[in-house]
Formats: sequence, C-alpha cells, structure tokens
Amino acid sequence: MKMRYLVFSTLTTVAGSLQANSLESILTTYEANGAGPFSVQQGSEQWQRVFTHTGKGKSRSCGDCHGQDLKKPGRHAKTGKRIEPMAPSVNPKRLTDAKKIEKWFKRNCKWTWGRTCTDQEKGDLLRYLQQQ
Repeated sequence: MKMRYLVFSTLTTVAGSLQANSLESILTTYEANGAGPFSVQQGSEQWQRVFTHTGKGKSRSCGDCHGQDLKKPGRHAKTGKRIEPMAPSVNPKRLTDAKKIEKWFKRNCKWTWGRTCTDQEKGDLLRYLQQQ
C-alpha cells in the first residue's frame, strides 16, 4: 500500500511539474515576444468579454462553450460536443501540452473573438486558467 502511494505521489508531482514547465515555457516565449507581465485579472475579464463579429451579427464569449464554472464540463455552442473542464485543479491534462495550447488558441480566438489573440492576451488567459 505504501509503495502504491509513493508511486502515485511521484507521478502526481511529475505531472504537476511537467504542467508548470510546459506552461512556463509558453509564457517565457510570449515574454520574449514583448508580452507581459501577465495578469489573472485581465485574463478573467477577457474570459467574460463578449465579442460581436462584424457583419455576422453573432456575439460570443469563452464562457459560451466552456461555461463560467471552469471546474465543470462545457459544451460547444455549435456542435454540442462535450468539452472537458478547463480548470487544471480538476482536469490535470489541461495546460500540459504547448502544441495543443497553441492549436486551441488559434482556433478558439478566431471563432470566439473573430481574430487571432495577442501573446499578451494568451498569457493573461493562461494565468487566469492556471488559477482555476
């Protein structure tokens, strides 16, 4: 029993470390591009901000699909597909893969905000999500 706990504890620590390293490396890249310092408060405001797409008459926010309680699953507004919780505190897979983070920023910023997010915006959002 002690051995299982030790293995689980070690894996949990390693997973948390990988998440922090991946996230920190992304944030360091954004900083190298001139962004920062990053703000949890700004990220929260961006998460809740409603964007209206010109010419399309559609308004969207991050919470439309991901919800306001990031510890619970969301649902894609168009497809209805389930979205796993964004909060790393309940979904340890979140914020662990730099490639996936960039992929989803690219897709979601364009779909939700109607444009590409800046490195500053992405860093603020990541800091906000990290606190969930």
